[in-house]
Amino acid sequence: MTAGGRPAEPEVIWTRPVRAGRGPRPAHSRDSIAAEAVRIADAEGIEAVSMRRVAAGIGAGTMSLYNYVPRKEDLHELMVDAVSGEYELAPPSGDWRADLLALARQARALMHRHPWLPRLLSPVYGFGPNALRYLEHSLACLAPLEIPGGEKLELIAAVNGAVATFVGSELALAERARSLPWSEAAEQGVRTAWLGSRLASGEYPRLAEALVAGGPVSPSALDMAAVFDRSVSRLLGAWAPAP
Repeated sequence: MTAGGRPAEPEVIWTRPVRAGRGPRPAHSRDSIAAEAVRIADAEGIEAVSMRRVAAGIGAGTMSLYNYVPRKEDLHELMVDAVSGEYELAPPSGDWRADLLALARQARALMHRHPWLPRLLSPVYGFGPNALRYLEHSLACLAPLEIPGGEKLELIAAVNGAVATFVGSELALAERARSLPWSEAAEQGVRTAWLGSRLASGEYPRLAEALVAGGPVSPSALDMAAVFDRSVSRLLGAWAPAP
């Protein structure tokens, strides 16, 4: 162990005692530390999360926080697992496609509540207690799907990756709209007019046909929930087409 309670060798935060060393009963819990870090990230973004800010938020000294959480990476792991506990894991229905779509919808809502989450999603942070419960539940939902267990894990990872990408685009669009010096409608009007002029040139007949058949091209005019459901459902169908 190095100075400040930091490990000298690799370790998993979940195998570490709640507080390193001897002394009085811990004044803080991992849950309270994670909750404060999540609160800061939700309000100000993941960049605002630091050991100093979290320590101040729970009324601890920065150096004493290292007795509970040795590294910032460990703090991130606690944050990811804390919000993973927000899933409502209903008993599997027997329809694995419906169950995974329901989980994907929850994941999308979770990432909108915690916009920093997609940036921290990683296999490294995927094996805390709440994340393990989520994986076990997902595999239970996939019990009717007759493919090897490893492929089921690949399917779960593919769905989560697709959700993170989808939400990342939604968050980026929302952030851009907030930063515009004019209204989003005015911006979209100018862009739609330019696109219309290009399509009217006749140089892009297939694109014109696709856009006419597809309906609105403005993200704000789309039913993003319906687009999300279709995208996830098509991904699920790649593993086993619907009967």
